[in-house]
Amino acid sequence: MITEQENQEQKLAYMQQDIIITKRMDQIKHKIAVMSGKGGVGKSTMAVNIAASFANKGYKTGILDVDIHGPNVPKMLKIGKIGLKVNEEGILPVEAGENLKVMSSQFLLSDENSPIIWRGPKKTAAIRQFLSDVSWGNLDILIIDCPPGTGDEHLAILQSIPSIDGIIMVTTPHTVSLDDVEKSINMAKSLKIRLLGIIENMSGLICPECETEIPIFGNGGGSEIASKTETQLLGAVPIEVSPKEHNGLLIENKESKTSEKILKIVAKIENMVLNNGST
Repeated sequence: MITEQENQEQKLAYMQQDIIITKRMDQIKHKIAVMSGKGGVGKSTMAVNIAASFANKGYKTGILDVDIHGPNVPKMLKIGKIGLKVNEEGILPVEAGENLKVMSSQFLLSDENSPIIWRGPKKTAAIRQFLSDVSWGNLDILIIDCPPGTGDEHLAILQSIPSIDGIIMVTTPHTVSLDDVEKSINMAKSLKIRLLGIIENMSGLICPECETEIPIFGNGGGSEIASKTETQLLGAVPIEVSPKEHNGLLIENKESKTSEKILKIVAKIENMVLNNGST
């Protein structure tokens, strides 16, 4: 049991950390969280491709991977084992190409296959440490790849970041995924955070022979949940057989339908957030 003095010291440290986080985030013009109701829907893939697309457009972009139990962003961006650099400003994010900076809990592990077995308070503390210690510098946009579901980590992220522009929800047409993403949407609404829209990933399989889209997980689920929750469907992204090795960077195959769909989604986000809805 902690003493009253220890309790006051913890509160003071928390407040001081909040001040540091606010100063860090003030250097970033726009902040967008990418969430999903459950794992396995391609949330991290969408987050990486959205971030890379903004970087390709010339925006100074960061992607923060706070999916503590499944930090896949470095692998998707083909970043191998790397030692983090620190200067007087703090921990420096990894440069993943022109205009793109990356920070992930994966960089803190000595072995990428080591599991992270933490309780809620420790995960919350780690996320707040990320937000306070990483020196992004001036960015146009920060994409935050959140863990799936709803829980302590999400509260830590959404309540600690001031002036977050909104949340993008990723789902698949599968009934279970749609049920779970509705819970995440309700959480965002309860926190009074703007919902930018829903991405329906794996909307169908593009036949490599005839290019017909086959709805292998169902049809129209993204539109239905968008209508039910009074938000917009940003787009539906199909699965496509590709001869090219892309890891998670689908936009590298510029001729694919998948790349085309993602770039249209990014254009919508750009118009809503960076251009303030102007046409």
